[in-house]
Amino acid sequence: MRYGLFACSLLVLSFALSGCDTSTNSAQTSAAAEDARWTDKTVEQLREAIDRRAAHGLDRMRLTVEGKPGGAEGQAALTQSALRYAAALARGASDPAKLNNIYSVPRPDPRLRAGLADALAKGKVDDWLSGLAPQDDNYRGLSKAYLALRKKGDAPEATIPDAAKPLEPGARDPRIPAIARQLVASDYLGSGSTQGDTYGPAMVKAVQRMQADYGIKPDGVIGTQALAILNLSNADRARAIAVAMERLRWLDRNPPATRIDVNLASARLAYWRDGKLADTRKVVVGKPETETPQLGSPIYRLVANPSWTVPRSIQSKEIAGKGAGYLRRNNMAWKDGWIVQQPGPTNSLGLVKFDMRNEHQIYLHDTPAKQLFSEVQRQRSHGCVRVQDALGFAAMLAKDEGIEAEWEKARASGKESFVALPREIPVRLIYQTVLFDEAGEPVIRADPYGWNDRVSAALGFPASEGHRLRASGEDIGP
Repeated sequence: MRYGLFACSLLVLSFALSGCDTSTNSAQTSAAAEDARWTDKTVEQLREAIDRRAAHGLDRMRLTVEGKPGGAEGQAALTQSALRYAAALARGASDPAKLNNIYSVPRPDPRLRAGLADALAKGKVDDWLSGLAPQDDNYRGLSKAYLALRKKGDAPEATIPDAAKPLEPGARDPRIPAIARQLVASDYLGSGSTQGDTYGPAMVKAVQRMQADYGIKPDGVIGTQALAILNLSNADRARAIAVAMERLRWLDRNPPATRIDVNLASARLAYWRDGKLADTRKVVVGKPETETPQLGSPIYRLVANPSWTVPRSIQSKEIAGKGAGYLRRNNMAWKDGWIVQQPGPTNSLGLVKFDMRNEHQIYLHDTPAKQLFSEVQRQRSHGCVRVQDALGFAAMLAKDEGIEAEWEKARASGKESFVALPREIPVRLIYQTVLFDEAGEPVIRADPYGWNDRVSAALGFPASEGHRLRASGEDIGP
């Protein structure tokens, strides 16, 4: 699987006007907007652009061209129509800050009114609009896939025929190759684990893992529920792809060349260095009931051998009443009214913490619970992000930032020590449920938090009946 912005390869239109430059900050721009007039040609360009909005997954939204060239009222109505559509392309047709309790990932801030004035003056409204949406290969791939699905309609895709007939372990069946492909795409099955049309042990184990993740009896029998997860309809796929395009429109077109992107949906991390993908690795993120929020928040220091002050929520729900013996076994003690876990390999933060600047106490860290990285669905924490081989990742960052000696000294001390980064490294905690396989085709993955429903509704799609992950595992760590 190739990971980009999507994993590691990694309200409606009324808002769009409020968040963009639909008013000017300079008399010069205002004058340009006044002088630029709509003509029959540019109105037709706008109308044709809006008619092609299916390429952006916006075809279920009501977007109309209002007004006519001529009087001031008609000109103003046309301008507002253009700005509504422009805002949808440039920043998204929905407001992530309204769709989510927490959203602070940096967003585009285009000067749309000035851009429209320039486009009108040149008679190139179509060219201007076409350049507002993301221009990368991932977005183009999603657009192509969405248009193809739109042509097929809403019927279930015939990838797994006779879906109502259960499959028992050991059975031979022509459906097996299609089911295996879906399991591989979802990371439940290795690409070399299939055996023709035989439902063999490797596939049975993969199906059992998937069943457990979704709260289905893990008997390995591929029945109606398991097939429903594996065999999405064209409508389900189109909805997920439209949402993926919308989420890309929310993001800054020119993110920092050195940054860390964490895809919460796939639980993968991507480290970009000077514009190139330097590293990818698995992470563990928040459980569905303790979701990791979508944040833009930089790492400003590394903490070697961290202690952990247990948050009140975890203290009251999971530690209260367990007694002094429990605290001793877990290297914990009361300090100034808080339970504090002392540094060490069994500390819930592991041996390194990547301190981040945000008010939500969200950060990246190590963990002693290494077994969780072998899970396919890694939404298991209380909200913070646990990094696979966190010590190796910290060493990589320290070397790249020229603080390798200071970091090694802090590590060797065995005590909680803080090593400031010479420059902060931006981190984006984002959410994408569409990845790309080795052939460059989009693959629909799980929506562990159910966040796609809010976005798809804002885009005009009906509610999804998709299956939800089941929260599992008891772990007191952050």
